[in-house]
Amino acid sequence: MTTETTAPTTTETAAPAATEPIPAVCGTAPPVRDWPALDLAGTDFDPVLAALMTEGPVTRIRLPYGEGWAWLATRYEDVRTVTNDPRFSRAEVTRRQVTRLAPHFRPRPGSLAWADQPDHNRLRKPLAGAFTVGAMKRLRPRAQEILDGLVDGVVRDGPPADLVARVLEPFPVTVVSEVMGVPEADRDRVHAWTRQIISTSGGVEAAEAAKQGLYGWITETVGARADGPGDDVYSLLGTAVARGEIGMEEAVGLAGPLQIGGEAVTHNCGQMLFLTLTRPELMARMRDRPAERGPVLDELLRWIPHRSTVGLARIALEDVELGDGTKIAAGDPVYVSYLAANRDPRVFPGPDRIDPDRDPNPHLAFGHGTHYCTGAVLARLQTELLVDTLLDRLPGLRLTVPAEGVEWRRRTMIRGPLTLPVTW
Repeated sequence: MTTETTAPTTTETAAPAATEPIPAVCGTAPPVRDWPALDLAGTDFDPVLAALMTEGPVTRIRLPYGEGWAWLATRYEDVRTVTNDPRFSRAEVTRRQVTRLAPHFRPRPGSLAWADQPDHNRLRKPLAGAFTVGAMKRLRPRAQEILDGLVDGVVRDGPPADLVARVLEPFPVTVVSEVMGVPEADRDRVHAWTRQIISTSGGVEAAEAAKQGLYGWITETVGARADGPGDDVYSLLGTAVARGEIGMEEAVGLAGPLQIGGEAVTHNCGQMLFLTLTRPELMARMRDRPAERGPVLDELLRWIPHRSTVGLARIALEDVELGDGTKIAAGDPVYVSYLAANRDPRVFPGPDRIDPDRDPNPHLAFGHGTHYCTGAVLARLQTELLVDTLLDRLPGLRLTVPAEGVEWRRRTMIRGPLTLPVTW
């Protein structure tokens, strides 16, 4: 762990500087490009990533924290290969200090994010029943009830309103808390912890304090539900620990990322609504053809730049050659960019254009392979409910400020608007 730098807050859009790229297929590795975490306003695509994509399907990067450099795969097929090939290991990363975006790195035992097969399936089994399509169908009426209550308050108070503060933050947090089994009295502090964990502000101390608070609370909660009959996630984990199927540390490692998942829904939906509110043709399409909103949401999921830089690395366990002939040596760290893969023109013609009629649309917004998002069905459910309910119940919904006047989150791993001031 190193803390020698802090995440940059610049909004400059210069491409990564260095020498002319040298193709790896010629026997010489491409140059290492520094990739700062730019504080980008709006839904602009990261210019550093865009430049890296033009240099080649596989490049090399250095992020603000950690050590050394890592390969970056940006082409759709290479991203699918790396994320679904057992020769690339997540578990091996826990033994290293690879270059990374997060200022603090201490993987917890049991986290699905760092598990390889067959351990991954063992850890995922206790949670499986909570996130199935059937479970989400049963959850839908309760989620709609929660959302209706929030929107009722917005309608009652009248315009203007900040959709982030009034709906986009409290709705996912409440739904995830109910799925997880967080008592209402604890939800505010749990949300405060998860919000700090995804932030790059505050450095190591703030991140560590938030993680210690959240994981300590999870440990107590899982331990208290060892004999509970509930079907919430913490009860399922408590039962699994009591039966010896997983250890307590593993239960905590499983629960943490799921608890944080509501933050992504807030920010992703914020971007989708911002695009809808600032593109009249998109708003008209959503309003005029409500039965066909599903494919439009898929296109927005493909298009939005939902995160800063990249997610979690993998380590090559043996020499592997990717599609363009680049040799990844055993022991090399490798990142993939789902954002870049979703803009690959070989798969998505006119990738920078939002095309509501795009078909097929095999986007990778929820990942791919073993580490496909556990809560993808839940996230999609919440997204559909949010968009449908807000558009249907707030006729004439529009921003109260120009698009450039919307304030965006700063120094965070997940991008999104800080506020969405609207009237209707």
